[in-house]
Amino acid sequence: MIVSVVYFILYFSLFLVLLALHIYNHKPHAYSLTTYPRISILIAARNEEHTIIKCLEALEQLDFPKDKVEILIGDDSSTDKTRVIVDAFIKGKPQYTCVTITQNIGDTKGKANVLAHLAKLATSDFFLYTDADIVVHQSWAKSMLSAMQQGVGIVTGITTVRGCRLFDHLQAMDWLFSLGLMQVVADLKLPVSTMGNNMLIRREAYESVGGFESIKFSVTEDVAIFKQLVKQGWNTRNIYDESVLALSAPADNLLQLMQQRKRWMRGSMHLPLYMVIIFILHSAYYPILLPFFAYTSFSVMLAIFCVKLLLQSLYLNISLKRIQRQVPWWLYILFELYLVFTSIALIIYFFLPLKIRWKGRNY
Repeated sequence: MIVSVVYFILYFSLFLVLLALHIYNHKPHAYSLTTYPRISILIAARNEEHTIIKCLEALEQLDFPKDKVEILIGDDSSTDKTRVIVDAFIKGKPQYTCVTITQNIGDTKGKANVLAHLAKLATSDFFLYTDADIVVHQSWAKSMLSAMQQGVGIVTGITTVRGCRLFDHLQAMDWLFSLGLMQVVADLKLPVSTMGNNMLIRREAYESVGGFESIKFSVTEDVAIFKQLVKQGWNTRNIYDESVLALSAPADNLLQLMQQRKRWMRGSMHLPLYMVIIFILHSAYYPILLPFFAYTSFSVMLAIFCVKLLLQSLYLNISLKRIQRQVPWWLYILFELYLVFTSIALIIYFFLPLKIRWKGRNY
């Protein structure tokens, strides 16, 4: 009982602080480039025959001089038509290169290994990373580069999912709510984390940590290299703006969602302590609230639920408006029910003795 009361005091106090910072400390991202440096866009692709065309078509629409862009695609031993589709699309487009990756560099595996190979092929000083199922904004490259100021080694944009199903909309809200929590900390000039489907790394910074091949293997290779860059003293920037919004394919079903989130939870173990505290307090809400029902009345439980729903909905509403999005009011309630179910299911799934399945491989 006492532990639960202390938890709720901490939870709501932290939530109010984060909400206040979200409202008053956020500065809109202003981007402008006086010169356009040469850039390399690196994409690891494995069995992406259904998604990679949309990714490449979006890159074709980038508001960036084509003669300043090279796009390197690493086919990670795909067993479908990914390579055939890519080859057909890039024919006659000299800024594209597609290579099939069959060998490992050092102890790297999977995506990290592909990106390590592509970095060795890259000829520019700036590496932009996205995934084969991602559709980037037209201003993505220009806006990301504008945050690459002196001393900054890595820049991170925001990502959410696209789709028409109710399940897709709830996943999109989940992404943007979590990234909104991270952005508050980033706005305090503190390192938070990155996302491998929407990040920019300076070559000098990448080489200062020895590249992916010099980093201990992790199923969240993006978080691993982010951590090493911070250790080397590089500054980080996170941008919460429509100009760097990337749209990802959603998880098709609950099992895929659990596998994705289990992989992310493994990566969250490498986050800075203050981010771990925020996410633990956030994810522990229902595992603590539901047993608390045995010690208190329904009216008290309902009051706690309503306060959380109100604060969370306000926070999410602000996050959505900053990227010119909105959802009907009833989706905020459904999102809360979605969090109830997925939070409990993920805690159970995380501790099951199952390997992480990612891109057809087990880790």
